[in-house]
Amino acid sequence: MAEVRYENASRIYPGTDIPAVESLNLDIPDGELLVLVGPSGSGKSTALRMLAGLEFVDEGSVYINSEDVTLTPPQDRDIAMVFQNYALYPNMTVQANMGFALKQQGVAKPERAERVQEAARILDLEPYLDRKPKNLSGGQRQRVAMGRAIVRRPQVFLMDEPLSNLDAKLRVQTRTELADLQARLGVTTVYVTHDQVEAMTMGHRVAVLKDGILQQVDRPRTLYSRPVNLFVAGFIGSPAMNLVEVSSEGTDGLRLGSLALPLDEQTAHDLAALDAGDYTVGVRPEHLQLASEGIAGEVTVVEELGSESYVHVTVEHQGGPLLLVVRAEGETMTQRGDNVLISCRGPVHVFAPNGERIGA
Repeated sequence: MAEVRYENASRIYPGTDIPAVESLNLDIPDGELLVLVGPSGSGKSTALRMLAGLEFVDEGSVYINSEDVTLTPPQDRDIAMVFQNYALYPNMTVQANMGFALKQQGVAKPERAERVQEAARILDLEPYLDRKPKNLSGGQRQRVAMGRAIVRRPQVFLMDEPLSNLDAKLRVQTRTELADLQARLGVTTVYVTHDQVEAMTMGHRVAVLKDGILQQVDRPRTLYSRPVNLFVAGFIGSPAMNLVEVSSEGTDGLRLGSLALPLDEQTAHDLAALDAGDYTVGVRPEHLQLASEGIAGEVTVVEELGSESYVHVTVEHQGGPLLLVVRAEGETMTQRGDNVLISCRGPVHVFAPNGERIGA
């Protein structure tokens, strides 16, 4: 078991002055499943590879169990990595693939067989041990890659977008299996993905990166309900938060078109202490509703998902059109072209011109 710590860790690739990862400070306690999430180019895979020893750390340090491993070769860090493409040997059986690293380490054949059988039982791979990878489904190959990591009994699992090659249905099933497996094994795990839904459903905590800089790390629920800045607010949540530029007149609060927005006491207090000006308001689709009174608009698109629907409505705001997404019941009778009224039941998030959150 292991604790992991990044301490002011930076990676600057040759030929550029802009760090791929800049001054990363992150503590990962023993047994946690931490997800690194962000758009392409955010530095999440680079941060993972720095921990694995596959990328040089230009500044700062990386620790595993309070031991500085910044200059330690990858093979001496006692970590196991699961890659996006699984990296299975096509000419070997499942059993041989899973036991290959142990064979290279000189582990005796009886112990290798015992560890492979144990991992196969955990991953439900026992019927497939004599098959070659080409005779397995994508999900089965992914489990073999996991099995190869498990048999090594490492201190830390590192996973670099391991589900990205699976279809949508299989990704949902496999991410549940992975989360359950990690909980049963209790091994510290750092998981990289660009899919924020995957991050929110799997991680004990989620670290959001942008342009190599850590924006926020917290429990999924906190990221969703209390984003620290505009980037986190817009990135976390599906569909995305409605983000609207508004003008504050100081004492008149904030308005979305003709609709007065409800602010919590702390946000209203902090906003009143600031100068009048332009701010950004964020409201999630589920906190808007079709109602008998509110701001008027015209429906442009209705997305019916069975258990819920998302209604896209164009309203007038500050002299121009504005598109809002509103969550409605699954069997809504609303159609394109309908005239509707929208009310807001909060919470409302307010962000300063520099993108930082106002209020608690």
